[in-house]
Amino acid sequence: MKILLMIGAINGFLAVALGAFGAHGLEGKIPAKYIETWKTGVTYQMFHTTAIMIIALIAGKFPNTPSLTWAGWFMLIGIILFSGSLYVLSVTQVKVLGAITPLGGVAFLIGWVLLGYAVMKHI
Repeated sequence: MKILLMIGAINGFLAVALGAFGAHGLEGKIPAKYIETWKTGVTYQMFHTTAIMIIALIAGKFPNTPSLTWAGWFMLIGIILFSGSLYVLSVTQVKVLGAITPLGGVAFLIGWVLLGYAVMKHI
């Protein structure tokens, strides 16, 4: 599925750019605790970007599998909510933003369950 491949490519680019920014642009500007938080966001973004790319490739082989498409969209939602909230938390240090992070985690879990379902049911 072309749109998921593009989303994966964009997120891969962003994960590398944000990782470099965290390592070089934020060093010494925010506490080490928040550098680690930033790194967690980048790590989860890259893992789930890889998942999106794999889902897109599988969806290309099995085009009539809506659970695959939904798995990819939930991975993207997870990246936005989980990693995005960690990025904002890191630079603002507004701890209430951490309440958004688990919603992203739930989106990731739904994406993985949908992927597993698609594999068991359709592939």
